Amino acid sequence: MKTNLTSIALAIILFSSCHQEKRTAGIPVQDTIPVKLIPLQQNGRATIIEATGVFTTDDETLLGFKNGGVISRVFVKEGDPVRKGQVLAAVHTSEVDAKAGQARLGVEKARRDYERAEKLYRDSVATLEQLQNAKTALAVAQEDLKSVGFNQQYSQIHSPVSGYVLAKLANEGQVVGPGTPVLQVNGANNGTWMLKVGVSDSQWALIKVGDKASIQTDAIPNTTLQARVAKKSEGLDPQSGTFSIHLVLQEKPSGKLASGVFGKSQIAVSPVASNNNWRIPFSALLDGNGSEGYVFVSVDGKTAKKQKVTVASIEKEEVLISAGLEDASALIISGSPYLQDGSPITVKK
Repeated sequence: MKTNLTSIALAIILFSSCHQEKRTAGIPVQDTIPVKLIPLQQNGRATIIEATGVFTTDDETLLGFKNGGVISRVFVKEGDPVRKGQVLAAVHTSEVDAKAGQARLGVEKARRDYERAEKLYRDSVATLEQLQNAKTALAVAQEDLKSVGFNQQYSQIHSPVSGYVLAKLANEGQVVGPGTPVLQVNGANNGTWMLKVGVSDSQWALIKVGDKASIQTDAIPNTTLQARVAKKSEGLDPQSGTFSIHLVLQEKPSGKLASGVFGKSQIAVSPVASNNNWRIPFSALLDGNGSEGYVFVSVDGKTAKKQKVTVASIEKEEVLISAGLEDASALIISGSPYLQDGSPITVKK
């Protein structure tokens, strides 16, 4: 019996020792709680959006005939260098030449009628109205002749820039309509190079014209090209299902580029572009009440801090926070129910 009492007394002493070890100056020591973190964008720091695309120039152009017809000659092939003003293709001009002949004959007849009406008017045989009508008919015939002459001029395709032929889209003997693309050219020698990338709708909303970007391509290895957002598409590209962003190079590249070369970009979206809003998981919001709520954040990665935030909007699985996360470096997204303000944490990978 004495032995049993001794064992019980030793157990009580050990329990008291263990309990005392968890106290410092009478304050209980809290257990470290494992949590998961996601980084938060801080004010003044840019968000990086990665996107891929192909290089092109700002003067890349699709060329076609104004009035169409049967193609008689195509003088260039894909990849050929061209100079500004060079004739690239032509259509058969028999039809437009016939119309030009008719227009010239019409002008001659209208001039004779006007001269006759003028003589008759001086002899008081024709009225002033008849003279005016003849004069108007002559002016109309002359304008028709100018129109046909303009069409004759554009029965050939002339290169608008000095560069290269990117694509040949039609062949000799093919019937093409007005404006149908026949050739694609660009001014690779003088044009400004740009990378055309595709982004999602949410990324498109964040990116603004003027945002800076960096580009890398295997065509110019070990080089980072600096660029800026020059243009955003205002509609969805039906072929790729993305929105197009045009990144214009700030300087002429040191190496040689070609249209269609693949490139990878990183677009730096400024905080102003994202309206200083933070998009967080819905499960991270605690005690939500109208436009207010609480989340747990961490500044040093070792301690949890309960932070009051302003809710801008609530979506299906995310919450848009407009204020309260300015000084936080990371948001706690798991383990929040077990936390208190100041709780020690350990980060789970």
